Amino acid sequence: MKLIDSPVIYENGIIRDAEVSDKQVGQKKTLTYKIMKAHNAVEDMEKLHLRFDSLTSHDITYVSIIQSARASGMKEFNIPYVLTNCHNSLCAVGGTINEDDHQFALSAAHKYGGIYVPAFYAVIHSYSREMMSGCGRMILGSDSHTRYGALGTMGIGEGGGELVKQLLNRTYDIAYPKVVLVNLHGKVKNGVGPHDVALAIIAKTYANGFVKNSVMEFAGVGIRDLSQDFRNGIDVMTTETTCLSSIWETDDKTKEYFEIHKRPEAYKELKIEDGAYYDACIDVDLSEIECMIALPMHPSFALPINELKKDPVRYLKEAQDRANAQLKHNKLDLLSKVDDKGQIHVDQGVIGGCSGGIYENVCAAAKILEGKDCSNGKFRLSIYPDSMPVSKELIKKGVTASLIESGAVYREAFCGPCFGAGEVPANNELSIRHTTRNFPNREGSRPADGQIASVALMDARSIAATAANHGVLTAASDLDIQFTVEPAAFDEKIYERKVYDGYGKADESYELIYGPNIKDWPEMRKLSNDILIKVVSHIDDEVTTTDELIPSGETSSYRSNPLKLAEYTLSRRDPDYVSEAKRVQNMKNDDEELRKVLVQFKEVGIDIDLNNTNIGSTIYANKPGDGSAREQAASCQRVLGAQANITKEYATKRYRSNCINWGILPFVCANGEAFVKGSWVYIKGIKEALLNDDKVIAYIACDGLIRKEELSLGALTSQEKQILLSGNLINYYKGERE
Repeated sequence: MKLIDSPVIYENGIIRDAEVSDKQVGQKKTLTYKIMKAHNAVEDMEKLHLRFDSLTSHDITYVSIIQSARASGMKEFNIPYVLTNCHNSLCAVGGTINEDDHQFALSAAHKYGGIYVPAFYAVIHSYSREMMSGCGRMILGSDSHTRYGALGTMGIGEGGGELVKQLLNRTYDIAYPKVVLVNLHGKVKNGVGPHDVALAIIAKTYANGFVKNSVMEFAGVGIRDLSQDFRNGIDVMTTETTCLSSIWETDDKTKEYFEIHKRPEAYKELKIEDGAYYDACIDVDLSEIECMIALPMHPSFALPINELKKDPVRYLKEAQDRANAQLKHNKLDLLSKVDDKGQIHVDQGVIGGCSGGIYENVCAAAKILEGKDCSNGKFRLSIYPDSMPVSKELIKKGVTASLIESGAVYREAFCGPCFGAGEVPANNELSIRHTTRNFPNREGSRPADGQIASVALMDARSIAATAANHGVLTAASDLDIQFTVEPAAFDEKIYERKVYDGYGKADESYELIYGPNIKDWPEMRKLSNDILIKVVSHIDDEVTTTDELIPSGETSSYRSNPLKLAEYTLSRRDPDYVSEAKRVQNMKNDDEELRKVLVQFKEVGIDIDLNNTNIGSTIYANKPGDGSAREQAASCQRVLGAQANITKEYATKRYRSNCINWGILPFVCANGEAFVKGSWVYIKGIKEALLNDDKVIAYIACDGLIRKEELSLGALTSQEKQILLSGNLINYYKGERE
């Protein structure tokens, strides 16, 4: 795999260096330009104002989106909006609250005209692939893995605020992104699956930010030998490169997919014009890709399985030390998985979700396990198909029976094992999973309570090979098995009988059904002329994930209750954050700490007028926001009185957008060391600086001294500025109506 970090021209399947003069004409020949132009509400292609063809959410995100849209004046869904129930599917904790959310969504689908997919019928992205994708379309989802590029559909995963804007007939406003060509050639080796290709690309591009906030455009002769399922499996993982979106050339295999799914009209050929200009290129020889494993705790920590097996102590020690430094709990013991023969023993395998539960992946796993067993000892294997139509085909063709005969457990369409709700291993166990992420706690353990387990990502084929070897780590490429898969049919009646499609049939008189856990958003103040903020947490990790900002699995049942959910903010990373933030939030003008800070500033000539100053909290983190699109990573901070975030850079655009939509000032500063925990930061004239795109001078009180640092808010659209001035997106739209 080769990274070409300079502009290229793609012509007749050949890559050549581009000249500056090639860009103006050449970028218009890309798939990205054509699709974005068709969805742009204005003529200017440098500053895009995009309208999407449909929206999609799941039951961890849709309640807050609908509540925000209602509070902002929405009367009906003006766009097809799919509400799936694949995350909080299980009513396992918190009493009735998960099913209460489902009933709220069904009532909202009736009232506002939505599409409701019942629990266990499909994971969010599989339903979109099967029923909502189409060549040339764009879909916006409140889940980071909103990726349907292999079906000719540009998917973008964002926080809920961006979906609210679409529901209110507003646009998704971004600068035209960089576009990176992914040139595929060669043929994959026997036993290599889509996860292997994806992990190899992620390992090459994540740490260096090669495609950060860019669009990955897939082309090349290598595509034609990949099945549509294989393409979909690669594509859904592009999120882990931190790219904005993805798009692929389409062909007869894509056409066949839409015909099988009874939507032939959704197909059209997407082909890059000769002379297309790209800002960079990833040249991938598929024949060089090996069976991969991504070691804990990130998909980018990937290497070939057989490379790991050559020196397991070295690689597992590196992964163990890295994980323990990240977790701050030195308890993970990966070296215990190596026996005296140098074999690596795994405790659990999971194949499921939008990446692993794809029809061909499950069929391949069954082929490997045919006539074998997963062992009656410690190793166990679970299979989660990605949709009910896929499950029916697997049952019909005997695949399910074969898997069960091998000792695997066959489950339902459910995303739980991907985000830490379900299939939680025992303490210090290692799980191998064909799911999207292996961040800390994605398997459901709780290191702060002395519980720790870990996940390595692998393709379904190698997971099955390991299962057949009774838990001894094995690459599928080491097996002499030919993978041929009988094509799957698609029974559309499965959805017709159970999915409620209310688009275009909104019933204003229909009453929303509220459970006791569904709460409205608390009031949030507008931005004042000046701000005085206390740094209540300083995180010096290289990257901070959204799972650390707000945990995934154990908090999922409280996503409809802003105050309850906020109690978990940063609980895995800084257990003192919530109490410290609340203390600042509840400060009165006569608070002793506040009075001392005011005196300290006054002694150096800075007189703070509390009548024109918002008092709040802030956190410093080097690079926050990697991972999930969940807006709660920002909204929970805001609920607890956060006024700003201070960073060296934001890991993803979507987290920064979430901060802005919730009224959190997205400051950037080169000298993060200045913002130590417990220091107070005063910024005068923030409203004026915001409106004029000025640099901001922060006065920092710490250890009896006052220091100065320059902050930047980065590029902001006019609407983003108004949202920050209003205090959040809800206030902004309320102000428009008043």
